[in-house]
Amino acid sequence: MLPITSVGLQHQVGTERVSTGLPGLDAMLGGLGYFRGSSVLAAGTAGTGKTSLAASFAAAACSRGERVLYFAFEESPSQIVRNMRSIGVDLAPAIDQGLLKIHAARPTLLGLEMHLPVMLKEVASFDPQAVVVEPLSSFMKVGNENEVQCMLLRLVDALRLKGITAFFTSLTPSGGAQAQTEASISSLIDTWLLVRDIEHGGERNRGLNVLKSRGMVHSNQIREFSLSAQGIELRDAYVGPAGVLTGSARLSQEAQERSGQLRRDQEIMRKQTELASKRAAMEAQIVVIRAEFAALETAALAVIDQAEISEERLSQDRDDMADSRRAAPV
Repeated sequence: MLPITSVGLQHQVGTERVSTGLPGLDAMLGGLGYFRGSSVLAAGTAGTGKTSLAASFAAAACSRGERVLYFAFEESPSQIVRNMRSIGVDLAPAIDQGLLKIHAARPTLLGLEMHLPVMLKEVASFDPQAVVVEPLSSFMKVGNENEVQCMLLRLVDALRLKGITAFFTSLTPSGGAQAQTEASISSLIDTWLLVRDIEHGGERNRGLNVLKSRGMVHSNQIREFSLSAQGIELRDAYVGPAGVLTGSARLSQEAQERSGQLRRDQEIMRKQTELASKRAAMEAQIVVIRAEFAALETAALAVIDQAEISEERLSQDRDDMADSRRAAPV
């Protein structure tokens, strides 16, 4: 193994982005996903979906025609394939095509000092574009924290030098601070995803947020993270009066808001109908008033015309009388 002092920081980086395998997570990372050649960590307590994120990333890379080397230290290859099928991620075709290789072994099979050369040998042999290692926390069974951190530092730097995108998972101790890892390698990571339990109303749900992602704008929201036979779904953050809501609490709040919106819509429609009725009544009254005014105007004009005619006749009669008397008109 190389001494840690021999590993420099001279590796080159690019700006190419690769999909996370999840449109919702891509959107949280500026809509473009991870940087190619970067290191990604998904940390969380047991059962929060770390392996599902790793498998989704691996499947997306294979769908692009890239080779992925998957180091598994807790499950066998067939177990991983079976379990991921339950959430709509089928890794078997990629294995059959030679794009995905799963190297599975217990961390206690070798001493800590042997794991790194074995993993680097596999990387050199398979020449992958992406590597998945899960979980990093399993190495704590064969070494102390300092030894594991040094070993992982060498691994991360070796993958960076080759431009390989690395995806790691790590178990966060239950009951402890969530924003930490057992191997304390978060400072080595470019993108750090935190998956967590959200308990509310007697129900356990999952949440995901991006703690950091160097070199890119990323979301600071917690998204509801659900697993089903249709795959992984990241829902937009929903913030209610009691904070971030998930699961049945979210559904209940959404139902209440839909009901409230329906009542408001009905009230608006009632008001609009009332206004339309009053407008129609007002316009009908205006028609009647205009008709009455037109009748009055016609009658008044007739009276005026008759008065003008009478005045003309009276004037003419006076003139005729004056002529008959040979008197000057008055």
